[in-house]
Amino acid sequence: MTSSTEVAAAEEPRRVSLYKGDPGMLNWVLHRISGVTIFFFLFVHVLDTAVIRIDPEAYDAIIKTYKTPIIGLLEIGLVMAILFHALNGVRVILVDFWSKGVQYQKAMSIAVWTVFLITGAGMAARLLYIMISHAG
Repeated sequence: MTSSTEVAAAEEPRRVSLYKGDPGMLNWVLHRISGVTIFFFLFVHVLDTAVIRIDPEAYDAIIKTYKTPIIGLLEIGLVMAILFHALNGVRVILVDFWSKGVQYQKAMSIAVWTVFLITGAGMAARLLYIMISHAG
């Protein structure tokens, strides 16, 4: 008669995965958030543009609401999302298709953030200026 012994595996406590400050994880999360934001904008843009064929007066009312300061701030956020998504997308492409991409991933991430912050600040300032000068 054969005897089989089973060794019960020690049950490990379940670990909660939390963001621990890794720049790669931050880029990953922001890339997803910016992508969803851009998708949502495109969806709304197609819908509001379709309204013109149904009711031109309703379309004019929608466009009028887009000229409010809150929408102006959201527009700045959209431009920032597009800028980050584009720059980080180039970094992702380089990591995936360039043989030395993984080696230079940290440097490319720093470059993305540097270009994003400088260019984004300039664009935000310009859009704020336009928004303020056209208010009233």
